[in-house]
Parts: sequence; structure tokens; C-alpha cells
Amino acid sequence: MSDEPEATEAESDDESQDQLAEVEAAEAAPKKRGPGPLKLVAVIVPLLLALGGGGYVAVDMFGLFAPGGGAGDGQKAPLVYYDLPEMVVNLSSAEQRAQYLKLKVSLEAEDKKVIEALQPALPRVLDMFQLYLRELRSTDLDGSAGIFRLKEELLRRVNIEIYPNKVTRVLFKEIIVQ
Repeated sequence: MSDEPEATEAESDDESQDQLAEVEAAEAAPKKRGPGPLKLVAVIVPLLLALGGGGYVAVDMFGLFAPGGGAGDGQKAPLVYYDLPEMVVNLSSAEQRAQYLKLKVSLEAEDKKVIEALQPALPRVLDMFQLYLRELRSTDLDGSAGIFRLKEELLRRVNIEIYPNKVTRVLFKEIIVQ
């Protein structure tokens, strides 16, 4: 009989050690929580941006806040274009060899009133364009960034001359640098 109590004590020691090991393992294991705050932000922010952008596009397409407009109109006034005369200018150059810029431009406006306001101011607009273009170097026109800057500068200059009317875009029909 003396063997039996010793066996039970050994078994109870093994069981208590097993239980202790399980408790330690449970404490060492990371606790399962819900998604962290960064994960929530990473999901919620793009969702809100997508919903907001979609709402903006829907409102813009249906013209809910357009003056005098609504979902029933569905028609925008057609844009009006005006072709400026072809321009050929010498570019500014430190070299002996002359470089030329040939430019065909069309102006885009939202209505005919802008084009009517442009007609009397056309000599001043062309003069401003010529003065600006003659100061350009061929390196100023390199790449799409150079052409974009040229477009923005011409748009700014034409809108200064016809203020309070406004041309919405300058469109290049032809650009040649020789």
C-alpha cells in the first residue's frame, strides 16, 4: 500500500506541472483582440473617401447644385472654340543659329459671349503672346511639363486681357520648334 500513495503524489505533481505549463503558455500566447486602431483607420478612411468621391461625381453628373439646373435638365451648353491666327516667332537663343517656334492655338470658352469679348481685345492678346513667346528658349519647351507651362501661361495672359470674361482652355493644334 505504500506504493500507491507515492504514485498518486507523483501523478499529482505531473498534473500540477502540466497545468502550470498550460497557464504559462496561455499567458505567453498573444491575446486575441479585435482589429487594431490602425487596421480600422486603413479600412474606414478609403471607404469614406470612395463614398465621398462617388457622391461628388453623382452630384456633378446630375447637376443637382448647378445654377438653374437639376436632374431634369441633362444638357450642358456646347463649348465654343476660337482659332487664333498661326504664329511664328524667333526663340531667345545665346547661339548664333536662330530657332523658330510655329504655333497654332485654339481657345475654348463656355459661351459665345466670351468669344465676342475676345474679338476687340484680339490685337492685345496676340501682342502679349508674341512678347512672351519671343522670350522663350527651346529648352523651356522640352517635355510635357514645358508644354503644360506654356499652355498655362498663355491661358493666364488671355484671361487678363478679356477679364471679367474667361477662356477655359488653350488648345494646341500645332507646335513646331526648329
